Amino acid sequence: MIAKMENFIEPKAIVLPEEANVPDENLIAPPPNRFTHRLKKTQPYYFYGAQPAMPPNGEFPVGTKVVLMIFDGGGYCRVVDVQGLYAETEFDGLEKL
Repeated sequence: MIAKMENFIEPKAIVLPEEANVPDENLIAPPPNRFTHRLKKTQPYYFYGAQPAMPPNGEFPVGTKVVLMIFDGGGYCRVVDVQGLYAETEFDGLEKL
């Protein structure tokens, strides 16, 4: 038997827009548990590379720990965060742990 719950407000269900989904190719499982760098500042990330005409796909908060995966000496690099999010962000915003 289910007990009746009083004073409980059920939240309204919403459907997130398609752009809220993380593409499968941008998720690494299992996520890392050791990190090489930390973000010195809040900065945007991109799933398919930084492009002036495209807005970022999200933002890493300051202090986010990441694994540096790809860096070719340019302004951007590819990293993975604690949730397994694989994305491109500015290399200058990283500090080595």
